[in-house]
Amino acid sequence: MTHTSMTGVAINVRVIVLRITQGIGAVVGYGGLAAFLWLISVQLYRWFRDGEWTPIGVSDGLRAALAHCCADSGDTGRLAALWHWIDAPVDWLGLHKVLEVVPASLALFALAIAGNSIFIYSCDRIEEFRRGR
Repeated sequence: MTHTSMTGVAINVRVIVLRITQGIGAVVGYGGLAAFLWLISVQLYRWFRDGEWTPIGVSDGLRAALAHCCADSGDTGRLAALWHWIDAPVDWLGLHKVLEVVPASLALFALAIAGNSIFIYSCDRIEEFRRGR
């Protein structure tokens, strides 16, 4: 293979990796935004109905996600250990407190911003390769 054909292959592989990264960024970004809006909507609905704001922390979201998809209270393994740590921590107490205090909506919004940043970065790099050819 000549040098120019190797360079073309490297650029094609780079564009493919950027396309995959772009897709992951879009899913994380827009999925996080949708989850953020859903969570805020649920909290507002409860507030309007009951007249009391329902705080939902990151630890509440982790607990719900683990219960929904991955682990039960009687299971063993890493996810079950995470489940037990969320319920009754014996170490990393500061991290546990932070996860209880930080609102899940804030974490979802930050996740959406990070995913969208990855998406935009990948789009910009792909556009640079197209212009450079």
